Amino acid sequence: MAALKDTTAIAGIGQTPFARRLPSSEKTLACQAILAALDDAGIPPSQVDAFASYTMEETDEVEIAKAIGAGDVTFFAKAGYGGGGSCATVAHLAAAITTGQATVGVAWRSRKRGSGPRPWRNTTAQLPTPAQWTRPYGLLRPVDEIAMLARRYMHEYGATRDHFCNVALACRDRANQNPAAVMHGRPLTREAYMDARWISEPLCLFDNCLETDGALACVVVPADRARDCRHPPVYVHSVAQGLPAQHHGMVNYWNDDPLTGPSWTAARHLWKTADFGPEDVDVAQLYDAFTPLIPLSLEGYGFCGRGEGAAFTEGGALEPGGRLPLNTAGGGLGEAYVHGFNLINEGVRQLRGHSTAQVPGAATCLVTAGEGVPTSALLLRS
Repeated sequence: MAALKDTTAIAGIGQTPFARRLPSSEKTLACQAILAALDDAGIPPSQVDAFASYTMEETDEVEIAKAIGAGDVTFFAKAGYGGGGSCATVAHLAAAITTGQATVGVAWRSRKRGSGPRPWRNTTAQLPTPAQWTRPYGLLRPVDEIAMLARRYMHEYGATRDHFCNVALACRDRANQNPAAVMHGRPLTREAYMDARWISEPLCLFDNCLETDGALACVVVPADRARDCRHPPVYVHSVAQGLPAQHHGMVNYWNDDPLTGPSWTAARHLWKTADFGPEDVDVAQLYDAFTPLIPLSLEGYGFCGRGEGAAFTEGGALEPGGRLPLNTAGGGLGEAYVHGFNLINEGVRQLRGHSTAQVPGAATCLVTAGEGVPTSALLLRS
């Protein structure tokens, strides 16, 4: 992976509006986001020769390539495990471009989760092996699975709901600064958080990400070409994926240590090939499908020691001016939940200096994918 260091850059980003319900199809939303990203980069669709998205993406390369008017496509890939695949899409394009398989790559995610069905409602599908040992006993939804890990974390390290609330408030505060966020103009208080209904104890309504319709995309090109595009390049400095030994997905309860999830594996690889470490990260976009994932990720990526992630959130550490400004567009808890792709785009905005909650002088950004599932991560630099 050292061969990929700064060889490519994100030259364009695009997105649709976000809402609980949008009338357009997922294909239409995907094309809108991709064309917006290409326009942002100043690159015509005919020059696109690579695509990368998620295995859970319902739109495919054939239809998207035809619809946007792409040229001959010489590379295409999909990354698995839902939100764990977000950063991997950029990593796959970076590898393809660096090795000469492509020159202009597009990564995207289009999703109608707000108005669409819930995957766990399909009771006719054969359950994956871990789920056969959990869903019959009531762990039906992702929130139920993460609630078990959250309770274990609280028991072992003294984390409290106040710590989870710190995460929820930080993301909502940033969403209130972002006119594109679903939760823009809808403040959250600690009192309202504590009074909210349970979703899966100890997780309440505000510990859960949004249900959102929308699409996002980014354009990856060689570093030298990015310097001639419309915006300053945001370099892909280091990339990693992580699947720990004997992992079971979010239901990692049978491991000797359920709380050292995929972030620990990804982080070792990510930092190994980077020119800087956690202490040099100016801003982070950490996957926040559920608030407990943030302290677990803070520990896994080395911002604090084992068991210290909850305490790290205290004293405004996640707010602008704090130790690690976090999810500055609102993240999945406040802006939109589109399997984490919005975290990539916000990382780019921060390093361009265009965020609605801009961190002064931000030159490095960590972006992570889903913790709890096989994951991926990006280190971006300006």
